[in-house]
Amino acid sequence: MGRSPRIEYEGAVYHLMSRGNRQEPIFLDHYDNRLFLDTLGEACGRTGWRVHAFVLMGNHYHLLIETPEANLVDGMHWLQGTYTKRFNIRHNQRGHLFQGRYKALLIDPEGDYFQTVSSYIHLNPARAGFFDLASGKLADYAWSSYPLYLRPSKRPEWLSVDRTLGACHVPDNHSGRAEYRQYMQKRVLEISCSEKPREVDERWAKIRRGWCFGADEFRHQMIEALDGVMEGKRRDSFVGVESKRHDMLEAGRLLERGLTRLNLSSAELETLKKSDPRKKAVAWSVRKNTSVKNEWISQQVHMGCVSKISRYVREVENAKEGILYDLRERIKR
Repeated sequence: MGRSPRIEYEGAVYHLMSRGNRQEPIFLDHYDNRLFLDTLGEACGRTGWRVHAFVLMGNHYHLLIETPEANLVDGMHWLQGTYTKRFNIRHNQRGHLFQGRYKALLIDPEGDYFQTVSSYIHLNPARAGFFDLASGKLADYAWSSYPLYLRPSKRPEWLSVDRTLGACHVPDNHSGRAEYRQYMQKRVLEISCSEKPREVDERWAKIRRGWCFGADEFRHQMIEALDGVMEGKRRDSFVGVESKRHDMLEAGRLLERGLTRLNLSSAELETLKKSDPRKKAVAWSVRKNTSVKNEWISQQVHMGCVSKISRYVREVENAKEGILYDLRERIKR
């Protein structure tokens, strides 16, 4: 059976979840957790994503993200593929890390659907018994966005809290965060007193099993969008060029910025050797900050063999001194 297409559009909100292959861990220690969050931050820089909630749970993760551009598929391909490579290198492993296809649940941004999913994600450690529900606190679980909601100085720039706090009708200030903490601790108490923690909120079943979580009107809109994607079996009937727009525009901007900082013109770029260090530095800048394909970089930077682009980018990334290091720092300024 063929896979159903992803629905992508500007401003879409998704609950994303992915498990380890054969239910095995995807985070073996705290360093892996940090590695994933660093990779997620890079993905947000490439795609423009806004992360509203996350939790890392040993053999799976949950994300609540918003995509200002229609680029979920490309962004997730980069995120999971890059983390898998880094995980395998660190642990001297090979092969798939994630089990099958990640789950992407479309979320209705209106009503209380957004807040329900955010709470579902933040309460995962409580439902799983990852801390003492009687004496511990939800904020004790470090690998979640919830503690960052309470400690604004610790938040990464890619984490957005305003929408979730707004759905709870509290501001992002000391008193508002205290009120949000009290609300979440009340939810933890409900879980600790329940014989079926996974069923404390009847809507959670729809989050776990559905493909779309929202009001009837939103669901009908998504069905129409899905019909548009499937018409003639063409994904571009719905997504089209819009799914590439963020990366293409950003890649073009980075290319121009790199040339300017290296005092090069487009005409000069064509005359340089395909492996010229300046070309490698420009390619690194584009590849580091977008998810455009190596074919695009090779064509625009005039670098010839596509299969060499990844090696060139690694050379620049790993340079500790010398010309590649100097060029990289000039472009980064």
